[in-house]
Amino acid sequence: MLDRAAGRFVEADRNAATRLACRRSVFAFLVAATIFGLLWLATTAIPPHSAGALLFLALFGLTLPWSVIGFSNAAIGFLVMRLCRDPVAAVNPLAASVRGDEAVFASTAILVCIRNESPDLVVRNLRPLLQGLAQAGVGRLFSVYLLSDSSNPDVIAEERERFAFFAANESSAVAVVYRRREENTGFKAGNIRDFCDRWGADHDFAVVLDADSFMPAETVLRLVRIMQANPALGLLQTLVVGMPSLSLFARVFQFGMRLGMRSHTLGAAWWQGDCGPYWGHNAILRLAPFIAHCGLPTLPGRGPLGGDVLSHDQVEAALMRRAGYEVRVLPDEGGSWEENPTTLLEFIRRDLRWCQGNMQYWRLLALPGLKPTSRFQLVFAILMYLGSPAWIAMIAIGAVALARSPAPTARLGFGAGAALFSVILLMTFAPKIASVADTLLRPSARRAFGGGGPFVANVAGEALFMILLSPIMAFAHTIFLGRLLLLRCGGAWNSQTRQSHAVPSRLAAQRLWPQTVAGCVGLSIVAAKRPDDLAFALLGLGGLLLAIPFAVASASPVVGLLSARLGIARIPEETEPPPALRSLRLPALEAGARTKALSSRL
Repeated sequence: MLDRAAGRFVEADRNAATRLACRRSVFAFLVAATIFGLLWLATTAIPPHSAGALLFLALFGLTLPWSVIGFSNAAIGFLVMRLCRDPVAAVNPLAASVRGDEAVFASTAILVCIRNESPDLVVRNLRPLLQGLAQAGVGRLFSVYLLSDSSNPDVIAEERERFAFFAANESSAVAVVYRRREENTGFKAGNIRDFCDRWGADHDFAVVLDADSFMPAETVLRLVRIMQANPALGLLQTLVVGMPSLSLFARVFQFGMRLGMRSHTLGAAWWQGDCGPYWGHNAILRLAPFIAHCGLPTLPGRGPLGGDVLSHDQVEAALMRRAGYEVRVLPDEGGSWEENPTTLLEFIRRDLRWCQGNMQYWRLLALPGLKPTSRFQLVFAILMYLGSPAWIAMIAIGAVALARSPAPTARLGFGAGAALFSVILLMTFAPKIASVADTLLRPSARRAFGGGGPFVANVAGEALFMILLSPIMAFAHTIFLGRLLLLRCGGAWNSQTRQSHAVPSRLAAQRLWPQTVAGCVGLSIVAAKRPDDLAFALLGLGGLLLAIPFAVASASPVVGLLSARLGIARIPEETEPPPALRSLRLPALEAGARTKALSSRL
């Protein structure tokens, strides 16, 4: 009987492997066919008769993988959302492997990695989780490790006082350990590695959180149960969404992310399967293989691309998969939150840190034994940022060619060039379009976003937001990559300013004057040489021109409070706040509640 059971398991594994191989073949064909079609359309619009045209087409080809893969993921994700009764289980069968009432017996560490963060924020986000674990009667199986790499003396003193009080009040239900390193060797990965060396052998699993992460006990227990039921599962990543915010910038950004992430993640999980992503937080990992196989190498050479690996997460996922353990994502909204940057300047600072870390992946592509999908994911992470200078270079080539033309030229027609632009625009917004369509087709989803009319208005506002934001970010990436690769000068790996705050005009001008100058020059050339296309040029260059006022206005606390009260960029948590989030007493939820109360009285 045991032989027959083992044979069924082997056959099931073979069938799953065959299905996954077919899915990856379909995905590869879709991506390849789309890229080929776009290149053909591009050569029709811009015949390669000159060196400038050839360079333009080469740059265009460099931008395609990121947008085409995003489009393919969105298309697949939309079909999964609409055709599958349980979309999450369709792309991750392990999600259906537990009922939710199974006994929890594994020892789990909860790791909170902090560096110069507000201790009050950390405690606020942890307390409901610990209380929920205690109420579930499993507190003794969990231990919290507050892993500090803080260097600011004032923050260190506050940590010691606040965390000591927190541990004294919570340790009766869940053990709490506070540890601070004198040097943040290896950055966040080194912080976690230090935990592994000191306490890793005492636990089966580790839930990794950032200072701004929030997960209730129900989510953590679900992750633990799935890991217990699947011994071959090495890492399980949740779908992280933004928490309600009083910052207009954060509100609109996370509204857009909410729309794009679900379809994109479902589509990616459909073909990635057991070779999924890891985003470094709001995830659970199996400690024994992580300790044994996921140590990061020290990169050779000095400068910003040598030394310790900065963007550790995807590399650790690749190493976990190389060791034979599955890495999967749980693309289920709700139950896993984070706080997004509250200003454009903070958003740029965070993104450039990621950019520097992803550029180190060049030196990791040759690691022996990696799965092909893992290598693809590392390349994809690099291309995410290389597309920006390619787009900026294409715009520059077009501006120079237009400036050198002897006289004002005729307006652009509606031929291959216009068709190409329309297709690229459609693919760029495809993940959000897919989720918008799915939301509009489901009455409960429409109500969660505040109703069909407000939802459509917010979608239009977010599209305008992205039209302004995208060129600003592309120009920032281009400048940073130039400094990184030519001057060997990287950025500082510091903590974020997470609280909502105003951005002075002077500071915005100091940081964003290159974008403003580039926007003025580009639009001046279009106005002089092709004035009828000025409105068209604003789609690509308007964000550069308006970078400074955009940064100031989107960070304004007054504007942010007004947007929360008016329901601008409302997310489902604001329409019907989950009990877990209510316990945090978030200012955005309180502002919305006051508005609802006033409306009901009127």
